[in-house]
Amino acid sequence: MNTEPTADIAVIGLAVMGQNLILNMNDHGFTVVAYNRTVQKVDDFLANAAKGTRIQGAHSLEEMVAKLKRPRRVMLMVKAGRPVDEFIEHLIPLLEPGDIIIDGGNSNFEDTIRRTKYVESKGLLYIGTGVSGGEEGARHGPSIMPGGSPAAWPHVKPIFQAIAAKAPDGSPCCDWVGSDGAGHYVKMVHNGIEYGDMQLICEAYQLMKDGLGMSADEMHEVFKQWNEGELNSYLIEITRDILAFKDEDGQPLVDKILDTAGQKGTGKWTVISSAHLGVPVTLIAEAVYARCVSAMKEERLKAAKRLRGPKPLLPQAKDPAKKAKFIDEIRQALYAAKIVSYAQGFMLLRAAAENYGWKLNFGGIALLWRGGCIIRSVFLGKIKEAFDKNRRLANLMLDPFFKKAIRDSQRAWRNVVATAAKRGIPVPAFGTALAFYDSYRSERLPANLLQAQRDYFGAHTYERVDRPRGEFFHTNWTGKGGSTASTTYTV
Repeated sequence: MNTEPTADIAVIGLAVMGQNLILNMNDHGFTVVAYNRTVQKVDDFLANAAKGTRIQGAHSLEEMVAKLKRPRRVMLMVKAGRPVDEFIEHLIPLLEPGDIIIDGGNSNFEDTIRRTKYVESKGLLYIGTGVSGGEEGARHGPSIMPGGSPAAWPHVKPIFQAIAAKAPDGSPCCDWVGSDGAGHYVKMVHNGIEYGDMQLICEAYQLMKDGLGMSADEMHEVFKQWNEGELNSYLIEITRDILAFKDEDGQPLVDKILDTAGQKGTGKWTVISSAHLGVPVTLIAEAVYARCVSAMKEERLKAAKRLRGPKPLLPQAKDPAKKAKFIDEIRQALYAAKIVSYAQGFMLLRAAAENYGWKLNFGGIALLWRGGCIIRSVFLGKIKEAFDKNRRLANLMLDPFFKKAIRDSQRAWRNVVATAAKRGIPVPAFGTALAFYDSYRSERLPANLLQAQRDYFGAHTYERVDRPRGEFFHTNWTGKGGSTASTTYTV
């Protein structure tokens, strides 16, 4: 009996993502060992989806490790949190120096920073990698964002880049992101941008549905047209398909789905991290809170009967030419707000890189997202070009291409937000994107008054426009306070 190890990598966790990644690896010529805590799942997988492949099964961690070639590569596709830590503890005694543990779940980047240090202290290597694209991406080509122990990358690079999605130019949507938690951080920001993109699309949908009285079939045609232009993306594409999908009775299924949205936490993590770093990712925050408002369904049903506002149907709904013009204005507003969303996301990545000591390649990150992932779009190619031209670009909105795009869309964008406000149609993401744009381009904001208020009630001090930055002053505003100032906290 041949006991020589033959497997290239092991995957623990046979939920749909784990199974599909294993099948993807098998398709690309790699020998995979499959393991699941409930070992019956291993037998079921081998007897069904993996039948006729070179995929091997293991009924224990010891058996799994014994089948792996050195350095051993073990990928965890289990629920984030305690299960990851538990498997790490079980694996460490079975592995040898230089072996690699990979977490492919949606783990919090701070956990990945901690785990990288811990696993390295045991002589092993660790990778925390974002995997985006859902079930379909895992099976046929996801976007993969690995970070962790740099020494581990050469040993997983051939596998990851083989199974990853390919950009239109053929390059893999997978490359090394950075040390410790960088990979999971980039995946977190990806998901935050995804929240923003989805909310913007939903607001465009509601403007057409409630503001213009359009049917699902009519909106399907609009999204179909949009997907052939500058908004071409996976999320616009699936929205097009969803709006055309009929229930068993022939009615649009989307109209029968309860309007309460769920979330798994990555959007919230993005907002929390942005608050810690002092980066205003306002659009992602509004997208997260919009889901929270949607979950207040019972309260909203009661409030709808008691709180009054204008009727949402617009006069343009009755005039085909004006209706078409407003639909195009919604498209322009969506495009401009989308630029702001990505600009904020890359602002956050820049701040995180500085704070955590990561050497992030922003153009490279845009490339990772051009295929396989949920936010993939033609738009990302322009982001890569922007950072290729100026690696020190402070904000995407300052890039000539995006600056012109916002300039060309600005009148329509403002009209959509104003019209929505007048008609009582909530557009929190469209609105906050515009407010951020106006704030960012403002030479002077009312924070001077805010600082005066803080100094008045708390002696928090202020700087002056006629003195150098870094000098702080306190005024005895009432004549009754003292001259002692409070300490200053600046994000």
